[in-house]
Amino acid sequence: MRKSAAEIVREYGPFPGVDRVNGVTFDGEHVWFACGEKVTSLDPVSGKTLRSIDVAAHAGTAFDGRHLFQIAEDRIQRIDPESGRVLATIPAPGGGGDSGLTWAEGTLWVGQYRDRKIHQVDPETGAVLRTIESDRFVTGVTWVEGELWHATWEGDESDLRRVDPRTGKVLEKLEMPPGVGVSGLESDGEDRFYCGGGNSGKVRAVRRPRHP
Repeated sequence: MRKSAAEIVREYGPFPGVDRVNGVTFDGEHVWFACGEKVTSLDPVSGKTLRSIDVAAHAGTAFDGRHLFQIAEDRIQRIDPESGRVLATIPAPGGGGDSGLTWAEGTLWVGQYRDRKIHQVDPETGAVLRTIESDRFVTGVTWVEGELWHATWEGDESDLRRVDPRTGKVLEKLEMPPGVGVSGLESDGEDRFYCGGGNSGKVRAVRRPRHP
């Protein structure tokens, strides 16, 4: 297993009126982050927040190219980012113990915090298609270039892990500095991860290592 220190390349926030950052996602241009009762978009170049959608936003956030998906307690809501309307709802697999959320190749992937699992979920029905086990509390989850990464946060320690999507075996680990937690995780599809900072109220950008 490859292990290294996470390289934090930028911090955003804390933001006015935001006590906690939960899920994060990226729509190709802007970062969206969940902060309790709203989802807010952030320009990653200027660092400024742009607009918010009033919707319950307690955990992971995802984007499928058209819609936002947002965990709200024991359900996952599909949201039109233009109008802010909730278009559909499916049950969340953890019944309220869900954490990270991402979209990949037509399905949702949902982190289970204390259950230490990642579920692949049918976005139309909520049916669990596959489950991967972890040995740490799972927070954020993301796919990038065929790689499955997830964040962990247990005690005072947090890291980003690349895992085998079939077995859950840890292939690579990026260790965050002590006391710096990761509550949500999303890739920009290139060389950085966006990480929710939990009760720090921040979003952090971490460099994704590229190996030959």
